[in-house]
Amino acid sequence: MSCGDPHETDCSEVLDHLYEFLDHEMPDGKCAEFEVHIDECSPCLEKYGLEQAVKKLVKRCCGHDDVPADLRSKVMGRIELIRAGEAVPDQDVVAEARAAEAAAKRD
Repeated sequence: MSCGDPHETDCSEVLDHLYEFLDHEMPDGKCAEFEVHIDECSPCLEKYGLEQAVKKLVKRCCGHDDVPADLRSKVMGRIELIRAGEAVPDQDVVAEARAAEAAAKRD
């Protein structure tokens, strides 16, 4: 995705790190670069707005549930694999975590 105009920060970099930007998990200097880019680039601004809306919706609908530490760890591990461009194993992380949680409750 790109608007076709040259930018100091490439669109692909902005989109690759959009959630870090949304979650305020990047250094201030990098955050400022992304803000400038999003202000200049309408496709990235549109994607930013969409992801921001999804994040708010998820928080509103699911923000009150405690996430088991094991599930969080597995999901974060998958995210890191995807970011690194590595193959992700075909397994249902959520189903595995729920089964483990149910087994722990039975014990």
